[in-house]
Amino acid sequence: MDLDAGLSAEDAAAVDGLLHTVLELTGMDFRGYARAALYRRVQRALLDTAATSVAMLIEQIRHDEALLTRVSRTLTLSVTSMFRDPGFFLQFRDQVVPILRTHPFLRIWVAGCATGQEVYSLAILLHEAGLYERARLYATELQSSILEQASSAIYPLSVMQEYTRNYQAAGGAASFSDYYTADASAAIMRPFLRANIVFALHNLVSDGSFNEFQVIFCRNVMIYFSRPLQARVHQLLYESLMIWGYLGLGRSETLRFSARESCYEPLEGRERLYRKVL
Repeated sequence: MDLDAGLSAEDAAAVDGLLHTVLELTGMDFRGYARAALYRRVQRALLDTAATSVAMLIEQIRHDEALLTRVSRTLTLSVTSMFRDPGFFLQFRDQVVPILRTHPFLRIWVAGCATGQEVYSLAILLHEAGLYERARLYATELQSSILEQASSAIYPLSVMQEYTRNYQAAGGAASFSDYYTADASAAIMRPFLRANIVFALHNLVSDGSFNEFQVIFCRNVMIYFSRPLQARVHQLLYESLMIWGYLGLGRSETLRFSARESCYEPLEGRERLYRKVL
């Protein structure tokens, strides 16, 4: 499959067959993902395996569960870091946290939590604000292997300097090293940061709302979705967010032109933070 030369009708049909097979075997539905990004992921999956065609890859994943997991993870493509886009967390700390202090208990959903860095970043921020003890954070992903990695809270030691810089730029009030222990190659987040986090499987494509939240983060997830799927997810987030609750999106995502745009007002600043008003 040569993407640089353009995708033939035969290749497009083969990719559709792969997506249907993955859905059949795992329940994960990638059919609503933006096609350009999806084709790049399929090509990466081919490069990472011995398959010379999508048809061969389909046959292989039907008989190799470990390969099926690898391919599904490649299609998911989780990319994240601690305090990614520090300005977002700084604005959240300054504008949202004071309002959250008025609530006796907080329910927060980090949708598409990837390998967990964002939910641990939020746990640290809430801890420093004195709110973590009365908060329950729900971190969801569609693939169990990614969720298991998030739950383990183990990250390469080599990225800790980057995470420390992000933490400081996000208004961190302590030493970032206080939040993890380290050995020669890995950093493990402190157990108290995991205490109030619930990790759970949830598919934004097919699953419904499961609670009402004061805050929802769904950052850098919908950029890979087609317009119809984005509309479906926006409706789900709207149904899951309480009135006057806060929605955080990624910098490349927006509520503009969505059916729910008029139901939110943007917070002051450059970040994609919104308050639900209708």
